[in-house]
Amino acid sequence: MQTLRLNASNQEDIRTAAQILRDGGLVGIPTETVYGLAANALDGKAVAAIFAAKGRPMDNPLIVHISDFDQIYQLVREVTPEAKKLAQAYWPGPMTMILPKSDIIPNEVSAGLDTVAIRFPSHLAAKALIDAAGIPLAAPSANLSGHPSPTTAGHVLNDLDGKIEAVVDGGPCGVGLESTVVTLASDPPRLLRPGGITLEQLRSVLGTVEMDSAVLNPLKEGARVSSPGMKYKHYSPKANVIIIDGSFDAYKNYVNSHGGDHTAALCYSGEAAELAVPTVCYGGEDDYGEQARELFDALRRLDEIHAKTVYARCPEPKGVGLAVYNRLIRAAGFEVLHLD
Repeated sequence: MQTLRLNASNQEDIRTAAQILRDGGLVGIPTETVYGLAANALDGKAVAAIFAAKGRPMDNPLIVHISDFDQIYQLVREVTPEAKKLAQAYWPGPMTMILPKSDIIPNEVSAGLDTVAIRFPSHLAAKALIDAAGIPLAAPSANLSGHPSPTTAGHVLNDLDGKIEAVVDGGPCGVGLESTVVTLASDPPRLLRPGGITLEQLRSVLGTVEMDSAVLNPLKEGARVSSPGMKYKHYSPKANVIIIDGSFDAYKNYVNSHGGDHTAALCYSGEAAELAVPTVCYGGEDDYGEQARELFDALRRLDEIHAKTVYARCPEPKGVGLAVYNRLIRAAGFEVLHLD
């Protein structure tokens, strides 16, 4: 199939994408987090096509995207007071809430769970598409399963050209990492995936919010995936990524003494000149927002320079940096080398 490249600023292109979605097709759509691969969330056959295009395991649930808060009422059994508080604080925006699902949600969306993940994105093109289609959209990241998530329409085409009907080009994503996922189907609420809305922000609204052990550790053997992004190896380039936890001097000395053919460094801005291997930078050391915006593009650039071994600077797991760390340890398969 030929994948159409549509323009988010063109209303006729938005209508074209909306018709594809109503007809059961797949469209790559821009959001403030990453590009999503969207289908009609109420059509199990259309949703199943997402898994086929991505090569995504069917036990990995999807997020349903809405364009108005009132749309949540048909999708869940109960909108709890906690859900209303979080929505008032952070919707539209990069936050997903998990609640018990209504009967209208196909099993393909929820991966057989009795819950559903809902998000109200702030990206104007995403809202325009959902409004024009007149349906909620199920949308995981628009990449091949396991690859770094896409933050541009070009990234989507690199992975899925010829596999989906269209991609809507809305420019680079502003946040750059997938949404924060918090489940309200447990007591207390639990952070399942960190993102642009931090754990501290969730706690400022809800009080107690626990952090699931899978945020920082591999999912336990046999455990069911209750949120996207909890799989063991994820967001990964072709190279073997090893995180180096330590000072820059310790990192520099290790990289410069272990460099070889097809070795590269994933480092912070301003550090490349002191490293004896090819480098890709992913933001300033103290700028967690920039790290989030740059990480996935940086991981893709490592493939472009044909890196086979990558030594990565370890992000600080606080604030939005927790989300950066969460993505990078999964890209590295939890391989972390601690240096003094």
